[in-house]
Amino acid sequence: MNYKHLILFVTLIAFCSCKQDYRLNKIEGKQINISDSLAINQDIEAFIKPYRENVNKNLDSILAYAADTYSKSDGEYNTAIGNMMADAVYYESNPVFKSRTGEDIDFVLLNHGGIRAIISKGNITSRTAYEIMPFDNSVVVVKLKGAQVQELIEYLVKAKRAHPISRLNIVLDNDGNFKSAGLNGSPIDFNTTYNVATNDYLYSGGDHMDFFKTNDSLYMLDYKIRNVLIDYFKKIDTLNPAIDNRFIQLKN
Repeated sequence: MNYKHLILFVTLIAFCSCKQDYRLNKIEGKQINISDSLAINQDIEAFIKPYRENVNKNLDSILAYAADTYSKSDGEYNTAIGNMMADAVYYESNPVFKSRTGEDIDFVLLNHGGIRAIISKGNITSRTAYEIMPFDNSVVVVKLKGAQVQELIEYLVKAKRAHPISRLNIVLDNDGNFKSAGLNGSPIDFNTTYNVATNDYLYSGGDHMDFFKTNDSLYMLDYKIRNVLIDYFKKIDTLNPAIDNRFIQLKN
């Protein structure tokens, strides 16, 4: 064995003898409470201050005025705030959908749980829209056959919950059983196909609305519900929605 080979051999032995098997046995951490007791970094505060002020200015700009306070718990089968949201989706989304397809939205269905805040009496701002709809849910239009529309109605009748609807009318009898349904005052034809506006969460099966899974077409409008509300508020002076007859139970 020459000198070079001897050095290489000794080096390999030393490397192999020093090699160790490192394993992670334990992870430790501690909780740091974020509170007023933490010191503010003035450099960071100075950097973000103009951005914060600009965001707050935009969020607090007045768009409209609410004549009263509106909550999703105000009604049994439909609520003023839910009716407003469903109507806003129709009025703001239908022109977009029609310009792209040449067709109209037939009716709108949203979900009661998607209303995340009340609208307080007084000024309505962009912040109001963010509070009502803090999620990034967007409007989609689903083309449903009559059989799926029938499933949709059966779902609403069984749920007996104020899921927001627009242009769809449902009547229950005195005992809470299904009596009739129509679209904007006309009978539903279960042998035809309808364009139903909803949000992408419900289209994906949210709130167990599985009837959306069987559809003929899906149109994504790239229009967030929150932006729908902002655009709607900008076009009105005074918000004064009402509980109406779009989903009711007959009384003796």
